[in-house]
Amino acid sequence: MFFNSNDDVFSVLAFDLLIAICALLFAILGDPKRMFERAAFSLLMLLSLGLYISWRALDTLPPFELSAETIWNYIYFLFEAVSVLYAMGSVLILLRRTDWTEQADRSEQELTAAANLPSVDVFICTYNEPLNILEKSVIAAQAMDYHRLRVFVCDDTRRPEVRQYCERVGVNYLTRPDNKHAKAGNLNNALRHTNMLADVSDFIMVLDADFAPQANFLNRVVGLFKDGKVAVVQTPQFYFNSDPIQHNLGIRHSFVDDQRVFFDTFQPAKDAAGCAFCVGTSFVVRRAAVNEIGRFPHEALSEDMLLTYRLMERGYVTRWLNEKLSVGLSAEGIPEYITQRTRWCLGTIQIGLLRDGPLWRGNFTLTQRLHYLHGLFCWLSKPFILCLLLAPSIYWLTGMPALQADELLFMKYGLSSLFLFWAYSAWISERRTLPLFTEVTHALTAVPITITLLQAIRKPFGRPFKVTEKGGDRSAIRVHRPTALFFSFVAAMSALSVIRVVYGWDAPVEFSGRECLNLVWSAVAMVIAFTSLLCCIELPRLGQEEPIEISLNAKHKADGKIADTTITALSTEGATIARLAPVGSQDEALFIPEVGWVSAGASSAPSATPFALFPTPEQHDAILRLLFRTAPGNVAEKGDLGKSMRMLLSRALS
Repeated sequence: MFFNSNDDVFSVLAFDLLIAICALLFAILGDPKRMFERAAFSLLMLLSLGLYISWRALDTLPPFELSAETIWNYIYFLFEAVSVLYAMGSVLILLRRTDWTEQADRSEQELTAAANLPSVDVFICTYNEPLNILEKSVIAAQAMDYHRLRVFVCDDTRRPEVRQYCERVGVNYLTRPDNKHAKAGNLNNALRHTNMLADVSDFIMVLDADFAPQANFLNRVVGLFKDGKVAVVQTPQFYFNSDPIQHNLGIRHSFVDDQRVFFDTFQPAKDAAGCAFCVGTSFVVRRAAVNEIGRFPHEALSEDMLLTYRLMERGYVTRWLNEKLSVGLSAEGIPEYITQRTRWCLGTIQIGLLRDGPLWRGNFTLTQRLHYLHGLFCWLSKPFILCLLLAPSIYWLTGMPALQADELLFMKYGLSSLFLFWAYSAWISERRTLPLFTEVTHALTAVPITITLLQAIRKPFGRPFKVTEKGGDRSAIRVHRPTALFFSFVAAMSALSVIRVVYGWDAPVEFSGRECLNLVWSAVAMVIAFTSLLCCIELPRLGQEEPIEISLNAKHKADGKIADTTITALSTEGATIARLAPVGSQDEALFIPEVGWVSAGASSAPSATPFALFPTPEQHDAILRLLFRTAPGNVAEKGDLGKSMRMLLSRALS
């Protein structure tokens, strides 16, 4: 035995409590922006994780034999080890970070004073998105405060109404006869077309159809290309609507979307090692660099990530400018949420399996390969979540424990590492993770990603590119049955196991340490599964337009009288204001700055804003310019555990 314990329960609990208190104090008093404190907490986290996984490997695994219990123990440990290695890799990556804000400030001033600006072509990629979604990107792109740009709508569904819309607002329309190579093929079609123009632009800005850039986007980004090795400048993705987890749990103002940690914490850290990568939208790329590699690469579903690796081989870097310069539409339902993540998972695997990919070949440094492996381990760790959720029920049904360990040692090494990791994650991400809720975001995709991993073993290439559908009718409650059934099963099995063990006719008078551990484990699995189940019951979203929270002085007119008011939420369909006249008033209108007097009144259609607007086409476009000139803050960017727990309890009881 490498480890041993003479501790009793109370001394172990006291040890865990001390670790938790110290971690919380460090998280409260420490500053993750200070290098010494960042390194100190990281070192403590590495030591804790290293001690735990060493104990698991050396002291808890039974001698290998072909029995169900032994195989289950080794399977559980394998996925646990992958998860711990991923966590340790994350800690190492997060030791450093970059911040290019000051350089962007200087570059913006230089561009403002420059006589000749570099030229930019804006490619807006669309595939069947409704016009009310696409128009936000088009109008906001046109309104960017940059004088040498051309906007191209790249329509991969060849829709006459989109062509007509482009003609009306004065942007270029491009299409092609087929959809070969999906988004990469669409971009390459636009690249070929614009390469043949008389005035070839210096840079290409890429937007998905549901992303609206703010007015100063290009002024902040273009100057960073002064460094000749920079081929891509990527900005983070922010959203103006709540994702399915935030919406269905009612926590849009107290919990961040699950990508915030990646965008705001990991990518600046990867940038410090020259390993940040393109994420598909809201980026600008040097045209000459794309032409140098022949085209936008299409060999993997994650064409954005592959673009970075193709450029990386030639000595270029992707610069990460960590500023909120655009907002888009998050996946609105659980099916779309899952589709996105499984596509990213498979795309990451495909990049590694390419003959010249970063897994074993290609012209890459060791650091670049390790960063790729870290991203791959993110997906390979997902099956461990299934093991965590199912392990206690397997124990109660079959008598097979997931780990054969001294329970006191597990409490000492395992629980202390868990408390420390929760505190570290919240601290290093600046409250972008929350216990339970972060686990739920991972649990929701655990089954489909595990299935994707299994399918990738058999057939990693050849699956079609699935576009994330957005903008449909979501006015009724929906239930995503496959995912809901799985979490119903886990929650029910966990609950029944606890009830049977504690209240069954053969319930023991005293519980062993292993039984106590699995009882607590069952309760935790039940809470995670039940919370995930609530996420699968999708609440209605009223109206086709997400209202943007805003504070805007306005004027309200009704029955010939005009009074000052304040707009607190606005969309092209409606507004939330301090109503000054009863419903049914005559000649109602709302004066909106930069828009003018807009006809208004009550509406019979369901809407998230109580005051309906009826703008003209010109006013409609002016409202969009007003809303997206600066990136709106419509959802939380930092977490609040207390508020999130209260909202979860309210949702569970409703």
